[in-house]
Amino acid sequence: MAQIIRAASPADAKAIADLNHAAFGGEGEVGIIERLSRDGLVAVELVAEQGGAIGGYILLSWLPTMMDGRAVKALALAPIAVLPGFQKQGIGGRLIAAALDEARAAGAEAVIVLGHPDYYPRFGFSAALARNLASPFTGEAFMALELVPGALAGQQGSVAYPAAFGL
Repeated sequence: MAQIIRAASPADAKAIADLNHAAFGGEGEVGIIERLSRDGLVAVELVAEQGGAIGGYILLSWLPTMMDGRAVKALALAPIAVLPGFQKQGIGGRLIAAALDEARAAGAEAVIVLGHPDYYPRFGFSAALARNLASPFTGEAFMALELVPGALAGQQGSVAYPAAFGL
């Protein structure tokens, strides 16, 4: 059965909420999505649809980022979710690849993620690139990807997660 990656629409809201609830077992991500949307911070929002059912979702939102006193047009990748019955089919990878293409088209220079350090590096994310960014997160799970070479080059930077993330 063919799978389609497409922009999310308002008509998808309930399916997206149900998917995130099933994938994460709670309302946390659903609230983040609603607050980011309400605050006008959504840059890229895609769904994976198969047979009329939405089995995957990804959101990239604008993330205020500075490096050595200059603003960097950065996005936060969160959340990404795939329904349990749709996992292990490459949907997450296709969503990430499509979202990164859309991020480039939107003029983003970098993408930041807090995620599994064994998964995201295959897409070019690196903990080393994120090390000079002051953030609520540290360690190997806090990673960055430059969409524009050198966007995160510098000695000292920071990210300021919007209130929608509840940090």
